[in-house]
Formats: sequence, C-alpha cells, structure tokens
Amino acid sequence: MNKLKGLLFVLAVSLLPTLFIWLPFFARITSFWGIPLHENGMATIVSNYDGPLYLVVAKSLYDPQTIKTSFQFPLPVEYYAAHFPLFPFLIRLFSYLLGFPYAMLATTLTSSVLAIYFFKKLAREYVNDNNAYFLTFIFALFPARWLIVRSVGSADPLFVAAILAAVYYFRKKNYWASGLWGAVAQFTKSPGILLFVAFALAWIFPEIKRISVSQFAKLSESLEIKKIYPLLLIPISLLIVFVIYQIRLNDFLAYFHSGDNIHLVFLPFSIFNYSAPWVGTFWLEEVIFVYLLGLLGLLNMIKNKDTIIAWVSGVFLFSLFFVTHRDIIRYALPIVPFLLLTFSPYLVRREFKITFLFLIFPIYLFSLAYIAQNVMPISDWSPFL
Repeated sequence: MNKLKGLLFVLAVSLLPTLFIWLPFFARITSFWGIPLHENGMATIVSNYDGPLYLVVAKSLYDPQTIKTSFQFPLPVEYYAAHFPLFPFLIRLFSYLLGFPYAMLATTLTSSVLAIYFFKKLAREYVNDNNAYFLTFIFALFPARWLIVRSVGSADPLFVAAILAAVYYFRKKNYWASGLWGAVAQFTKSPGILLFVAFALAWIFPEIKRISVSQFAKLSESLEIKKIYPLLLIPISLLIVFVIYQIRLNDFLAYFHSGDNIHLVFLPFSIFNYSAPWVGTFWLEEVIFVYLLGLLGLLNMIKNKDTIIAWVSGVFLFSLFFVTHRDIIRYALPIVPFLLLTFSPYLVRREFKITFLFLIFPIYLFSLAYIAQNVMPISDWSPFL
C-alpha cells in the first residue's frame, strides 16, 4: 500500500504541474495574469527550444540529405551532432503510436516521472518519509527552469533521471545498474562523461590518501578495479555515439565540429562577457547566486562526508564555471537535486514550507512567460509530423 501511495504521489507531482502549464496554451488563451501568450495552442509547447531540433534528429537519424532537404532551419548538418541520440531515438519509438510532436512530449513526461521517482528514493535516505514527500514536491517544481524543461520537448529530464539513478545505485554498490544508467545519461547529453569522472574520483581518491608511495604499485589491487569496471559503460557509450556520427555524418568528431553548441571556454567565469554569442546581456547577477548556492551546497556535502554526491556535484559545478551561456540554470540542473538533499534539514522546516507555498504561483507565472517566448519560428509543420 505504501509503495502504491508513493508511486501515485510521484505520478501526481510529475504530471499535474505540467498539465497546468499546458492548460492556457491548450485553451488558446491570449493572456494570463497580464502575460501575453501565443494563440498557437500546443504548437507553442512543441516549438520550444530545443525540441524541434531533436525532432529533426528523430526524423532524419542524422542523415545529411534528409536534414538538408526536409527542414527549414539554416543550420549546418554538423550542428545536430550536439543533440545526442537517445532522446530522439525514444521520440521515434513513441512516434509509431503518437506521432512525432506528441511522442516528444510523452518522452519528456516519462523521463520526468523517472527523475522524480529516483529523487524520492534518494530523499528517503536523508529524511523521514513525510519529509521525503515534501522534498520531492519541491523538486517537482523548483527551480522554475526545471519545471519548464519538464513541460516542453527536452532531453534534460532524461539526463537528470539517469544521473539520479546512477548515483542511487552507485551508493548501493550496484555498479552494473549504476553503469547502465550512466550510459543512459551519456547517450542523452554530452556532459554525461562528467558522471564517469566523478565516480572515478569518488572511488580512487580515498584509496590514494591511504596508500604511501612505496605501496603505489599495489594501487590497482587495493582499488578492486574488477568491482567497478561496469562503470566503463559510460565512456564506451560516448565512443558509440562518435561511431554513430562516423557512420551517419562521416565525421567521428562531429560533436566538436557542431559550431558554438558546446558553450565551454578556457577562461572561467567568461559568462560575464556580455558580448559572448549565447550571453548577450549584462543582466547576469543571478549567476553569482547560482555559484553561491552551488559552492555552499558542495561545502556542506564535504562537511557531512557525503562523498559520492559531493564528487558528482563538485565535478559538474567546476564545469559550470566555464560555461558561457545565459541559461546557466539549465546547465546547473544536474546539481539541483543534490543541493536539495544536502540542504534538506533547512528545507523541511515550517518556515521554508510556508515560503515555498508562497512561491508556487510566481514559479507558474515565470514558466508561462518563458515558454511563451522561448519558441523557434516554424512556418511549415509538415516535415515534423
């Protein structure tokens, strides 16, 4: 009975907020709370970045000729190599039942359920059951950027779900399950390789501290490498993606030739260069708050000796300092669930519960405004159907 209750709760907090986001667009309401909305109905949801680009991959399977002749976007073929294959493959799989646009939304919704399910499993290891429900409720809605990517065509929910599952099983020392979910993350988005780096550091670093120079030759034996070799599925997955690009695009390193899609630069904190192509504004003070919360959370994990999530959060946070993209919060989404877990003693207090309930409506309004404006111009939908 408790398992059924927990599953129904996960389904409710996963699906109901998205349905409320969709409702004004589905009803073709021209404005809500003074916020202008498009009259294109659910087409506004489907055309949100980067959904249509994933639809191109789902329809073409990276075939250059199909991309060039069937789609209107003035983008080089290599650009699509930045969109890793698992999410579009799942879209194609669901498309036989739903058609491509709604298959994309169904894949996002299913991925969101998975992400929230695994977050709840992790939350139960930090707080009691009642508070785990509340933490999961927070994660379903916060930050607003997470609610947004859960409500449009996006690979981020699948990516976050796979990271949470991989961490959950790594903590349980189930390295096959962890490696398989890590591979899912890697097949979904390029930063999946950071998960392998984090797991390797979490495994190796404590042993290196204990081993003297004279014992270094015995490092391999001490680390019990045989136990964790399933984690090699993650870099192997990346290699397979590059092989796919070689077969379909005739370019093994097509991802690195995808133009300005990578958004990483050599100098840290270059996001404050307002002239950078994907920044374009000097209104960036909230980026400092993202760094602040990330660093505070990381230090708290280290203080609490929560080694695994500390390494995962630390590696992703370190990469975040080199990202030059205005949408920095989306790049920080893999860290968010772990920040919620480490700050859980504060988040389950009565004061925060009252504050969060107050924030639900502003989160909703921001989500509507963002989705209404974050659309790709599509004049002909026939190639996407």
